[in-house]
Amino acid sequence: MNDRITFENGRPVVFRGGTVLPMDGRRVLADTDVLVAGDRVAAVGPCLQAPQDAAEIDATGGIVMPGMIDTHRHMWQTAMRGYGADWTLTQYFVWYYLEYGKLFRPEDVHAGNTLAAIEALDAGVTTVVDWSHGLQTVDHADAAADALQAVPGRYVLAYGNLQQAPAAWATTPEFRDFVRRRITGDDMFGFQMAFDVLGDPAFPERPAFEVARELGVAVTTHAGVWGATGDDGIRLMHEHGFMTPQTVYVHAATLSADSYHRIAATGGSVSVATESEQSAGQGYPPTWAIRVHGIPVSLSMDTGVWWSGDLFSAMRATLGADRSREHMEAHAKGDTVTHCGLRADQVVEWATRGGARALGRDDLGRVEAGGKADLVLIKNDSSPVSFPLLNPFGHVAFQAQRADVHTVVVDGRVVKHGHRLLGVDLAAARRQVERTVEHLRGAMGEEAWLKGMNPDIPETKILDNPYTYTDYRSTSTHRR
Repeated sequence: MNDRITFENGRPVVFRGGTVLPMDGRRVLADTDVLVAGDRVAAVGPCLQAPQDAAEIDATGGIVMPGMIDTHRHMWQTAMRGYGADWTLTQYFVWYYLEYGKLFRPEDVHAGNTLAAIEALDAGVTTVVDWSHGLQTVDHADAAADALQAVPGRYVLAYGNLQQAPAAWATTPEFRDFVRRRITGDDMFGFQMAFDVLGDPAFPERPAFEVARELGVAVTTHAGVWGATGDDGIRLMHEHGFMTPQTVYVHAATLSADSYHRIAATGGSVSVATESEQSAGQGYPPTWAIRVHGIPVSLSMDTGVWWSGDLFSAMRATLGADRSREHMEAHAKGDTVTHCGLRADQVVEWATRGGARALGRDDLGRVEAGGKADLVLIKNDSSPVSFPLLNPFGHVAFQAQRADVHTVVVDGRVVKHGHRLLGVDLAAARRQVERTVEHLRGAMGEEAWLKGMNPDIPETKILDNPYTYTDYRSTSTHRR
């Protein structure tokens, strides 16, 4: 067995002798094989019999786990990688919502989505929810969809438009036509609607919810964002019957117990983007409160304009934030924490099965016969960090990184092997992103481009709500 293997379409694949994390609790399967046939896991066990033409991958010393699932990533912003490293959330709002987000052409959305999709595969993230709120026109939406469907991963397009009211874009014939043309039940390309609820008593977002209900699609919404969205929005959703088990609440960092009760009672889930919440300022990462209320959790990385598009850093940051709060709360009372409330296996579960549950995909996020063959092999024989492998969940959460992703399989297709992406034109993606950067830099002007990395706050604009479709402002979003 070696890394020089050809993976013809339809050829079975067998991982030999790995440490397998099936994600059915804390169970670990040592020295175990995983056989892939078609788009499914055919068998899991020691010394499996495989078809003669099966491609064999040596997984000894490595970890075989489900592909990771990111439930909230603004993929169109990846062309601006790292540009906003020193932004606060308010500065993000200024740059994208108020000043320069409208400069993005369809081809720029395509460039960001393409790069983000490739980056996800490279990091072992096999499914991404593209929280695509840069879709100013249907042409932008077609460009986003084209990019995702050209990269061999699994994606969910969450359609949004930060430049218009949800009721405006969601009720147009053009939007309906897009859904009819592009959302065909493709197993690799799902669909959600993405918009926020500001808490305005007039509930201007109601028509968008009604469209989502009519289409039978889930809504994903930024909820509990300090200064922007809060309990009023959750209450309106609940009172009008728009909180469902399919609803995904992103961040949920500044909500009250009443809102958490409503989410729990209606079966929704929360997408936690810890690096974003603790750096940009949506609120303290809420995993401690979510766990108290028994709300399902998934993980996300938010946007490449700040952070790396992998879930290793998300798992690490989430453990650190949750445990830090637990220790500080105990110390304030003169107590000492003797057992961690949040364990490594739990964040690995959130990064895999948690994401699958949020998407209503029980066939993802697990390694067992009959499940979809979305798999990741973490193995790096050239790294001193690859051994000893003692606590596999701890190794994934604290030791591994994107460079350790050896092989990635999506829907039975090998898309990365031997630490190299397969069937991906990275040079073309680079050229496309370079054209986007050149366009934005030229449209803004050099002075504004450089200043944009530390944008001023407009004196005449109240920035607790970056949306412009309503004048509603509420101090309730500023209280915990």
